[in-house]
Amino acid sequence: MENGPYKYTRDGNGKAVRVIRIGTRKSQLACIQTDSVAEKLKELYPELQLEIIGMTTIGDRILDTALSKIGEKSLFTKELENALEKNEVDLVVHSLKDLPTTLPPGFTIGAVLKRESPSDAVVLHPKHANKTLEILPENSVIGTSSLRRAAQLKRRYSHLVFKDIRGNLNTRLKKLDEKDDYAAIILAAAGLKRMGWEHRIAQSLAPEDCMYAVGQGALAVEVRARDTDILEMVSVLHDPETVLRCIAERAFLKQLEGGCSVPVAVHTEIRDSQLYMTGAVFSLDGSDTLRDTMQTSVQNSAQSQEQGVDLIQRVGITATSISGPAQTRAEQLGVDLATLLLSKGAKEILTVARQLNDAR
Repeated sequence: MENGPYKYTRDGNGKAVRVIRIGTRKSQLACIQTDSVAEKLKELYPELQLEIIGMTTIGDRILDTALSKIGEKSLFTKELENALEKNEVDLVVHSLKDLPTTLPPGFTIGAVLKRESPSDAVVLHPKHANKTLEILPENSVIGTSSLRRAAQLKRRYSHLVFKDIRGNLNTRLKKLDEKDDYAAIILAAAGLKRMGWEHRIAQSLAPEDCMYAVGQGALAVEVRARDTDILEMVSVLHDPETVLRCIAERAFLKQLEGGCSVPVAVHTEIRDSQLYMTGAVFSLDGSDTLRDTMQTSVQNSAQSQEQGVDLIQRVGITATSISGPAQTRAEQLGVDLATLLLSKGAKEILTVARQLNDAR
C-alpha cells in the first residue's frame, strides 16, 4: 500500500510497516553489490522491510560506443536518480566510481562502504594462461573501455595494442574467452572478486603499472538529502578510512574538471593517521604525464559528541559519524594536489586528450 511518497506493508500483527525500496542496475554485478548492502542493513535493522528494484541505464543500453565517446556524465546513474527524485525508490546503490563529483540538487551519498581492492586486474585469454602483460606476444590486443587504463599501459607496455571493449563483466569475459579478438582484458579487481571470479585474475596491476580510478572498489548509497531518517539509517554503513580516501580522490577529480573522457588516475592510503595521495594525468597515448604526491593528517577520525553532527556535504558525501575536520583536510588535500598539477600544465594535457578523444 502507498501512503504519500512512501510504500507500506503490514506485519503479522496487521501493523503498517514502511518498505524501504532500493534501486539498482540490473547487471549481475550490480545486483550482487546491492544484495550485499541489503544484507548489511537487515543485520543492523532486522525489522526492516526491503524491496529491490532493478533498472536499465543509458550505459547499459549503449554498448557499441566507447564510454568516453558518449559524452554523458551520468551514464550509469541518471535513471536511478530519476527514480529517487520521483520517490519510486528510497535509496540507490552505485559503484562509487560511476557517480559524478557533483550530484544533482537534493541528493547526497549517505554511505560509502569499506573498499574492496581498488586495483585493476589482467584477465587472460585461456591460450595465454600463466603469462603476464610483459611477456605477451608483440601486438597482442588488450581490451579496455577506460582511457585511464589504456594511457598508463601504453606507456608501460609499448609492444601491446589497446582496443575498446564494452558490456558488463559477463559480456566482456565471454568476448574474451569465446573469440580470438583479445589476448587479455583489463577489469577492476573488485568486480571480479564480488562475482566470485578471483581465480581469473592473472595479474594484479601495481600503482607503478596502473593507478586506479577515483572511487574504484567502493560502493556508495545515494539518498535524498531531505530524508534524514534514511540518511541516519544508512550512515552506519560508512567506513571511515574509505570515506576519507574517496573524499580526497573526488575533490582531486572535481578540481581538475576531469571525467571518463580524460585519463586521470589516483592512489591513496592511510598510514599512521596520515592520508597519502598520488594523483596523475596522462595524454591519450601515455607519452605525456604529470604525477605528484601529497599528504595530510586525518587524526581523530571518530566524530566526538562535543563536535555535534556534521551535515556538510563534501564532494557529494555526507558522513555525520566521521570527524568533520578530518573530512575537510581530506577534501583540501585533493584540491591542493589537483591545483599543483594544474600549475605544472595538467589543464593543457587534459584539454588535448579531450580534443583527441572527441575527434576519434
